[in-house]
Amino acid sequence: MNPTIIIADDHPLVLKGLNDFLQENKFNVIASAKNGKEALALIKAHRPDIAILDIKMPFFTGLEIAKKCQASNIKTKIVLITFEKDENTYNEAKTLGAYGYVLKEFALDEIENCITSVSNNKPYFSPELLSYIEINNAPDKIKSLTEAETKIFKLIGSNKTATEIAKELNISVRTVEKHKSHIRTKLALDSKSASLYLFAKENLRFL
Repeated sequence: MNPTIIIADDHPLVLKGLNDFLQENKFNVIASAKNGKEALALIKAHRPDIAILDIKMPFFTGLEIAKKCQASNIKTKIVLITFEKDENTYNEAKTLGAYGYVLKEFALDEIENCITSVSNNKPYFSPELLSYIEINNAPDKIKSLTEAETKIFKLIGSNKTATEIAKELNISVRTVEKHKSHIRTKLALDSKSASLYLFAKENLRFL
């Protein structure tokens, strides 16, 4: 299925560039708007599958449009595009049910994957944005570790294996693995063994 798409941006060159790119790649762009008022009117009139909206526009921002669509139970999936790497804006977008958040500097590289993901009911958020938020949250997350977890975190960042950590701290390997599991949870990391090692290596400076 080729989803119907409306795009909106108050910068003419950005709007034209995005429109031309999507048209060239055979996406079904049914209308475009140069401000939030036009965008909302088009969404209400056409009920597109996806609306790709600049966050900052005259009359209504992309977030305000998302809020109005949510209040009116309009099923159009909102994708926001912006230069802003801002955690509060990102969190607000998620609260308002936005399906996508794409950084403008990567828009042409990511928009196809974003549309495909959103069409399959899977939200898409720029990896660069998620990395930025994770890095900026690192100090607070690390402060939440207990004294024992902090010791283990330091040793992980120093390339120590679970066996080596257990020997150095005079505890069992099982206890080390238990601590590592708690650390992953507190730091919101996935269960892959490399994720904790990489995070520790990059963020030891915050200890």
